[in-house]
Amino acid sequence: MSSVNLLNKDAKRVIILGAAGRDFHDFNVLFRDNPNYNVVAFTATQIPFISGRIYPKELSGKYYPKGIKIYDESELPSLIKRLKADVCIQAYSDLPYASVMEKASIVNASGADFWLVAPEKTMLKSSKPVIAICAVRTGSGKSQTSRYVSLLIRKKGLRAVVIRHPMPYGVLKDQIVERFATLKDLDKYHTTIEEREDYEPHIRNGFVVYAGVDYEKILRQAEKEADIVIWDGGNNDASFIKPDLMITVADPLRAGNEISYYPGEIVARMADVLLINKVNSATEEQVRQVVGNLKRINPRAKIEYADSIVMPDNPGIIKGKRVLVIEDGPTITHGGMQFGAGTVAANQFGAKEIVSAKEHAVGTIKATFEKYPRLSNELPAVGYSPKQIRDLQNTINGVDCDVVISATPTDLRRMLSIDKPIVQVKYELKPKGSAFDAIISKFISASKAGKRK
Repeated sequence: MSSVNLLNKDAKRVIILGAAGRDFHDFNVLFRDNPNYNVVAFTATQIPFISGRIYPKELSGKYYPKGIKIYDESELPSLIKRLKADVCIQAYSDLPYASVMEKASIVNASGADFWLVAPEKTMLKSSKPVIAICAVRTGSGKSQTSRYVSLLIRKKGLRAVVIRHPMPYGVLKDQIVERFATLKDLDKYHTTIEEREDYEPHIRNGFVVYAGVDYEKILRQAEKEADIVIWDGGNNDASFIKPDLMITVADPLRAGNEISYYPGEIVARMADVLLINKVNSATEEQVRQVVGNLKRINPRAKIEYADSIVMPDNPGIIKGKRVLVIEDGPTITHGGMQFGAGTVAANQFGAKEIVSAKEHAVGTIKATFEKYPRLSNELPAVGYSPKQIRDLQNTINGVDCDVVISATPTDLRRMLSIDKPIVQVKYELKPKGSAFDAIISKFISASKAGKRK
């Protein structure tokens, strides 16, 4: 579907491996207007229902008047041969190192080079001060950290605007720039449950969130409303915007992952501040292991600590009940967590039993359990299509339980019709001591004075 790049007959033919996020950003910044490269395909994986689309002409630029086809990554070896690809670009996140090298082996064996792009080469420069919040793994606590920082900025009298890592899973030409200021905007842009999980808490706190596909346009619009821009990252990816202060969140419940997942180790090495979250749920040995690894790879960074506090809206009805636990989808699927805030709340507030969701799963939810066989009790709040949202509702209603504990950050009561009482669980950051606040306050004061790094 892509056009031949007529400006350079020797242009390298490129396939970009992605998951509807960094792949598009890397294309926009590095390849869209570059006559030395001809992007012949994207591939898609990790997120369901995103292959088979076209990266549209409205986004692909003058060299690609028909757009660029997006294939399933399972077709990669045959695509390299058929499309005569010279280079494959790895452009998605939260991969164990063994998986990265497996992909490199597949690509090299098929006759193409395998490239990893340095994050700084795709970072946009902002006219406003930027705090980037990244993490070593999905589900470490980036968004709760972003919420905490945005509230600190507002308390100091400045306007924070949040730019969120992309999740454009719908019609791409309609998602070039998305601005979320009210809950109605979530419906306006036909957002998935995963998108709502990350946008809704910021909106409820009174902050504007930007997301979409073309981050140059997104950044320029956000700058008009912001005194300070906050990058709220996705998975364990790096920031698309060059930060003046970079905070990377680490998760001791998955100790060791900070040096064994791509590109989580990269953002740990780049950080100005390393924030060890979930200290209240981890063992001392887990915390020590993470701290030791981080000090070894980034001795210049400041290390701070925080608890992740769960707050059910109606904890009194949990005690002694059989509960179904719904967790943030990415955290317990490709994020690999064994449990999340919902299970913590169930145990903390005296649930009699956590009922298994797996045996009651239907349709695409059943397929999700088959894809991630280690899941059993917790139900991931996946909803990437209308059918999957219906399957999620039918799965919940099919479970024999007394109470549903929902720890997805979006309020499922706005989207689903559930025949059981729901306890909504929030989880927020609580830094240990005052040092973390002092770091942010110093940055805010420098921003007010017009000082940048």
